[in-house]
Amino acid sequence: MEQTRPEPSADHLGQAPPPPLVIAVVGPTATGKSELALDLAETFDGEVVNADASQLYRGMDVGTAKLPVDERRGIAHHQLNVLEVTEEASVAAYQSAARADLDAIAARGRHPVVAGGSGLYVRAALDRLEIPPTDPGVRRRLEQEAVALGTPAMLQRLREQDPEAASAIEPNNTRRIVRALEVIELTGRPFSATMPTREYLRPTVAIGLWVPRAVLDQRIETRVQRMWRQGLLDEVRALERRGLREGRTASRAIGYAQALAQLDGALTQEQAQDQTAALTRRLARRQESWFRPDPRITWLDPREISAVEQAVAVVRRAISDNGRHG
Repeated sequence: MEQTRPEPSADHLGQAPPPPLVIAVVGPTATGKSELALDLAETFDGEVVNADASQLYRGMDVGTAKLPVDERRGIAHHQLNVLEVTEEASVAAYQSAARADLDAIAARGRHPVVAGGSGLYVRAALDRLEIPPTDPGVRRRLEQEAVALGTPAMLQRLREQDPEAASAIEPNNTRRIVRALEVIELTGRPFSATMPTREYLRPTVAIGLWVPRAVLDQRIETRVQRMWRQGLLDEVRALERRGLREGRTASRAIGYAQALAQLDGALTQEQAQDQTAALTRRLARRQESWFRPDPRITWLDPREISAVEQAVAVVRRAISDNGRHG
């Protein structure tokens, strides 16, 4: 009986096999990204790269819903616990470190699984994104002007210098407005010229998790109450001893700022929880508006019984396509 010879592989043809695919799990907070990232890393022999800015901080665990080590199923995680609370998170530093992780994971023949809801951090890891320079002196002067003149006046200045950037930034996001003006002053170019484009640096498949707004709001409410039950105040007290109040980024993180205010007596526990939930809902809306317009993302409802199977099918198809085109 005649046997059919198998098709020669890339190795047999003398070609290098395609690089491992990057898998991204994105979407608003409280949608289950960490669990799905574990499922995909487990299925496809992957390692997880965190893209949540607050989870970069050592000791900020309860308030960021960081997976404990014993719940990570033995899967390697990167970009967790890499900063002290006194340090300022930097997109540029994250980009360099995360991309080095992606390279190292791929070199081991594994699939990097980038998971998180910090939109700019996700794009910094995955997309062609130029990180413009910064100058502490210029930044400080612009921040002082923002305090003296108000955010609306700074936004108007940005509208005059770079209308495209002004329309893309939240009107109340003073930090981003100041950053845009800083870049314009330092480079002489519009800030919008450095904003990320939807062009992956490596072969990538992106899965987004989405639930209806009312469902998400209830999930956020439940998560906030659980944070306090699980000891957020004790965590914040411990972080205070390590300089939390001096940390410009960490001390302002949602939940941590409110816990500090409760410890100071400025808020009751109910007020602190209500404020945390309200700010988290607002964050979720921003995350939705950041990710939803991206046509590269396949959206799934994590409440569906078959959600994990759907995600696995999407990734498997993308890996197959990458093999054909690699």
